[in-house]
Amino acid sequence: MRNTRIGAGICLAVGMLALATPAADAADPSAEQTVHISPKKAPPGSQVTVSTRACGKESYGKGTSEAGGAFHLFAGDRAGVLVGVFDIPAGTRPGTDTVTVKCPPRIKMTDTYRIVDRAPTGGVDAGFGAPTGQSTQLAAGGALLAAAAAGGVVRVRRRTAGARS
Repeated sequence: MRNTRIGAGICLAVGMLALATPAADAADPSAEQTVHISPKKAPPGSQVTVSTRACGKESYGKGTSEAGGAFHLFAGDRAGVLVGVFDIPAGTRPGTDTVTVKCPPRIKMTDTYRIVDRAPTGGVDAGFGAPTGQSTQLAAGGALLAAAAAGGVVRVRRRTAGARS
């Protein structure tokens, strides 16, 4: 009975959060007036993609980057989205770069991204491969899993033994 009440409370809290999120997005008038820059951290010599929905039904926009210069935004794959691409020159110093996007008649937006010193190299440490220097963590994790399994077995055994009496 107690587990049912706790579960119902958790479901109500998650449901309230799920219903409140769209209302918060709809209440924000600047949500459509944004510029999306990808990647947010780019090394010199790479391409940066800028996209926006703020231009409405327009199929063209202009953009400027302090580091990359002027570029054009054209209709992208999705309806209402303008996309533009520019290159960061190879000799650009690391720091923050500002991108400005203009759409007819009088829409102007700015956003920033970082120019980093170098591109990331190597793979992401996602837990695959040989565990080098992680033997202590691996042993502690194994011990915790074994303890959880043993606790589950004891609980199941106690319940069935009590039900037989």
